[in-house]
Amino acid sequence: MNKLIVVTGGSKGIGRAIAGRFAEAGFDVATCGRNATDLAAFKSDVEKQGVKVHAIVADMRNPAQVKNFCEQILALNQPVDVLVNNAGYFVPGSVLTEPAGTLESMIETNLYSAYYTTRGLISAINKGHIFNMCSIASIKAYPNGGSYAISKFALLGFSKVLREELKPNGIRVTAILPGATKTASWNGTDLPASRFMKPEDVAEAVFSAWSLSPHSVVEELLIRPQLGDI
Repeated sequence: MNKLIVVTGGSKGIGRAIAGRFAEAGFDVATCGRNATDLAAFKSDVEKQGVKVHAIVADMRNPAQVKNFCEQILALNQPVDVLVNNAGYFVPGSVLTEPAGTLESMIETNLYSAYYTTRGLISAINKGHIFNMCSIASIKAYPNGGSYAISKFALLGFSKVLREELKPNGIRVTAILPGATKTASWNGTDLPASRFMKPEDVAEAVFSAWSLSPHSVVEELLIRPQLGDI
């Protein structure tokens, strides 16, 4: 039986790159997203590598849909070797002027989805590895970061707590803190490609962190563009 990686929000961007990298290593992949068309394209593409792909439509802001997603994963009766809590989104804005509900939406997507997915799948994670997709914004506040930075600071806190709780179980926990990465979030920018990291570089770093022996863990994986933050 192949190992299994679960990547929330894995149909595009960094999540897709991570799923693809582990599929190259022979992992079966389970992922979710809101867009059925994107998921179908992801499934078709990744299955060309000879692995199984379970692509499930789910809005990770909705606890009921998170629960259903986790139940479908558990129904596979397959251990979860790697969980990547990747689902999230970014909207720029100021705490004082962003629209009402922005903080709630960011917390639901960027924090609660990771919290409830981890709780929902933990029974299947036996000496596995949990990665939480944090951000440079988890450690550095910046103008126009607004509620996004608040949610990512909280996700890093969740990762630290989870690390302490799961040490005795042999489950490794890694917070991923990428800087500006060329994904759909940056569509429309006129900045050159040289100012961004490639999603594949983040994926390779994640795979390398997983590849360490069980005696070691990368607690925080901080990756920035060579030319620095944008």
